[in-house]
Amino acid sequence: MNIKGCVAAITGGASGLGEATARALAASGAVIAIIDRDETRGKMVAAETGGRFFACDVSDAASGEAVFAAIESALGAPRVLVNCAGVATARRMVGRDGAHSLAEFSRIISINLIGTFNMMRIAGTIMSKLAPLEGGERGVIVSTASVAAFDGQIGQAAYAASKGGVAAMTLPVARELAQFGVRVMALAPGLFKTPLLAQLPQEAQDSLAVAIPFPHRLGEPTEFAALVRHIVENPYLNGETIRIDGSLRMAPK
Repeated sequence: MNIKGCVAAITGGASGLGEATARALAASGAVIAIIDRDETRGKMVAAETGGRFFACDVSDAASGEAVFAAIESALGAPRVLVNCAGVATARRMVGRDGAHSLAEFSRIISINLIGTFNMMRIAGTIMSKLAPLEGGERGVIVSTASVAAFDGQIGQAAYAASKGGVAAMTLPVARELAQFGVRVMALAPGLFKTPLLAQLPQEAQDSLAVAIPFPHRLGEPTEFAALVRHIVENPYLNGETIRIDGSLRMAPK
């Protein structure tokens, strides 16, 4: 799909992987809709990419439906959706203070998995009704899984379950939306220099990078964004989860 002129909605677009993706797609001529809960940073990124900011709780049905109605009204129907909104936690199922909180597990699943599906179901419905572009394409959806979906570490049960769900639903949704010319992909990033990791001392960042075969460093958000851009532009990529991790395989802990 030719990105130029397309409306691209990016959840979690106010920071990290989402922000880098918004900037990369804007540089290719997309009209950017930043979907986030951080209004201050969201508006800043939107202004710098020539787009608009839209506040949303991705895990809430009504909030999701309202935000896409607002995007259509302000910018036009989105042909690209990139799901980057998510949260992480590190807690053992059986810890020193007892069993893992079920409420915390549900929160991670709600935001990372249900939130991703919520955005996909609404955007997919909109895209299915659009006029086809060259090659019959109507839209592209790219979601963010994680290497934790495949080799989650101790303490990552909730996070791995949520990201495993994102990876698992990519193919069935791609098969369903194929009839409309809407492609569906997912990326499974490894250790990236997101705001959370960037706050760590350089020594701590270097210790994390030791496990990464090559390149021997944390991933740059711009590298994630470059792959998203390629997926949008390459019409033969569909129904797959791509690891982007420097060939990292996570140890048990």
